[in-house]
Amino acid sequence: MKKLIITEKANAARRISTILSDGKSHSSTSGGVTVISFESGGDDYDVVSLRGHIIELDYPKEYNDWGATSPVDLVHAPQVKTVRVKSILNMIKELAAVSDEIIIATDYDREGELIGMETVREVGADMTRVRRAKFSALTKGEVEAAFDNLTDPDQKLADAAEARQIIDLSWGAVLTRLISLSSGQVGKNFMSVGRVQSPTLKLLVDRHEEIENFVPKPYWDIVGKFGILAFRGTHSANPFWDKDEAEAVLSVVSDSTSGTVKSYEVRTKEEYRPAPFDTTQMQVEANKIGIPPTTAMKLAEDLYTGGYISYPRTENTEYPKSLNLRTVLEKLKEGEFKSEAEEILSQEKIIPSKGKRRTTDHPPIYPTAAASSDKMKGDKWKLYELIVRRFLATVAPNAEAEVTECVIDVAGEDFHSEGYVLKVKGWKKYYSKYLKSVDSRLPSLKVGDQVDIRSMGLVESETKPPYRYNQGSLIQEMDRLQLGTKSTRHDIIGKLYSRNYVQGNYMIPTPSGIALTKALENHGGGITEPDMTAKLESDMLKIMDGERTLDSVVTESQDMLHDVAVKISEDSEEIGTEIKAALRSQQHIGICPSCGNNMTIKRSRNGNFIGCDGYPECKRAYPVPRGALIQTVDTTCPVCGLPQLRIIRKSNPPMLQCIDPKCPSNTERNDLGPCPTCGTGRLRIMYSKAGKRFAGCSEWPACTQTYPLRPRGTISYAGRQCTICKAPMVSLGTTEECIDPDCPGRKKGKSKDAESKKSEKS
Repeated sequence: MKKLIITEKANAARRISTILSDGKSHSSTSGGVTVISFESGGDDYDVVSLRGHIIELDYPKEYNDWGATSPVDLVHAPQVKTVRVKSILNMIKELAAVSDEIIIATDYDREGELIGMETVREVGADMTRVRRAKFSALTKGEVEAAFDNLTDPDQKLADAAEARQIIDLSWGAVLTRLISLSSGQVGKNFMSVGRVQSPTLKLLVDRHEEIENFVPKPYWDIVGKFGILAFRGTHSANPFWDKDEAEAVLSVVSDSTSGTVKSYEVRTKEEYRPAPFDTTQMQVEANKIGIPPTTAMKLAEDLYTGGYISYPRTENTEYPKSLNLRTVLEKLKEGEFKSEAEEILSQEKIIPSKGKRRTTDHPPIYPTAAASSDKMKGDKWKLYELIVRRFLATVAPNAEAEVTECVIDVAGEDFHSEGYVLKVKGWKKYYSKYLKSVDSRLPSLKVGDQVDIRSMGLVESETKPPYRYNQGSLIQEMDRLQLGTKSTRHDIIGKLYSRNYVQGNYMIPTPSGIALTKALENHGGGITEPDMTAKLESDMLKIMDGERTLDSVVTESQDMLHDVAVKISEDSEEIGTEIKAALRSQQHIGICPSCGNNMTIKRSRNGNFIGCDGYPECKRAYPVPRGALIQTVDTTCPVCGLPQLRIIRKSNPPMLQCIDPKCPSNTERNDLGPCPTCGTGRLRIMYSKAGKRFAGCSEWPACTQTYPLRPRGTISYAGRQCTICKAPMVSLGTTEECIDPDCPGRKKGKSKDAESKKSEKS
């Protein structure tokens, strides 16, 4: 028989061909399309790869003119499919005509099913000859099993994906045109609005407002340190919301020199293993080690098609019984995790952990082949190692800790202390690099023992606002609220950045993002609430289960969209006014002191800068601070009168800064002392494009002296030079050190010079 295999990507085509042919395939190229051919089991195979969706859904050309068609009329406008890569489709059509069997081998999910089904239908293939290969890993065993057990394509699965396509196109096109036309933002500067994007942006705007409006409330803790180990004990009434009350208690205990052990309990705590990785949790954990969700998904796709991990788009957190865990561990013995795999294999029984989600399409993400850091570099290795170590943690024993709870009576007041010691590492041995747990020991005590008081004091603090979302925590919240899918959430976040609705690692909404959200809240008929989107997601799942049809879900969605579109259209003028005002504030920096025109952020081929709107008559311009998130404020510099910006940099508190880098307010704050190399310049705090802080000479490029700086904390010139190397001494909090990390006197963050100064004072 002659058989045609259709894959989604080129590397999947190569891997499947290599597995089924035992490495004896050959390829040919015609018209830019590669066909891989081989013989297996007496059958002749041709393999052609698509490039994702080669067939696009869009409106007919007559609807492309935004001014000619009312966005409201677009709601029920027809949608048509057009072939994006005709050469691939023509090749498939040619090969399908002479094939006895056509096998869809795209990714086994809704999107993959639709990609395969729309392709074979477009070429007019006889559907009785179309079969489906289902696999969750591109390993020899999985691929061979899939092709030995071909099934029929799943039309309901494809319908669910097509419903999403139709609905997302309708909502995105209609709402984007309505808002963009209202605000006058057309062409490249259009205002993007989406069914999932808008409620996601609202999460960020709501959190931002909560933080901005937060009023901290002071509170006080009474903290004592006890015994030889100076272990910490806190008063049982902490926190105190009334300072007088706290001081009254402190006055009672402050004269005491010892306390009496009132209770002392030691217990063993079992610390359970984490659940296997689904897509969401993999993205969350990857984000913690510096790999953003979009990058993590791209790398995971590469690892999957390379045969190193299972399919990365899954909601399952329970390994299927069909997955041989010992076989996975045996494969890992061939790489850098040999010793870890051998340790776990030595267990009499391997019983994996499991999470709350169980699906039947794909297993959780797990490693399928060994790899080494010599051949796999950078973030790709970091992600692979994370997936391997997560798998090892799920099949290792639970950990055990010894937890100690102690209550000490001081003049009738109770102070509580807790100790924690990890006794049995268990799964934490393999996952420790991603954990932040530190042993905190308490001495062995018994009830009635007297314990010396080393210190007793009042600690003032204040309540903190809620944390901002980062990309990982936002994806978790989207998952909880059913906003988007495991396959689309990272793309939604990418759009928020690309449209300049949010900025920075902590996703601070811009004025335009806030204005858009407020406009949709006030005039959008509820489209910023997650409930509407979650219902549509639920309806699409019902299509897969046969409870709903594609047509019924699309019709209901379009009726819902029509009501929203009419409401926005009626309030178009008001919406436009609100958004235009926000866009002006986003670009407006202040008033030019030379000519009185506005100073705004300008764009050039070399990047953004702050320039005067009076150009070319007025040429006043300043650079935008590098590697930072900037926010406009209404204040001016007290030194020179120029506008200020609020500068937000990672690991440092926000600060107000004059837009002129040569203003004394900036040069004095950034000064780190004389340059020891040229003798004429001053070392200054500078920033790379990526926001990395370093010290550089003011005489650059004549002098190229630089020093790395610690990334966290406020740094300043200590007013003197190192006695060993003559470079400036700098202060970080209460610590002084030489600015030169290679100085012989620098030791563990405190130079010998600083230590000698301290001893001289004493």
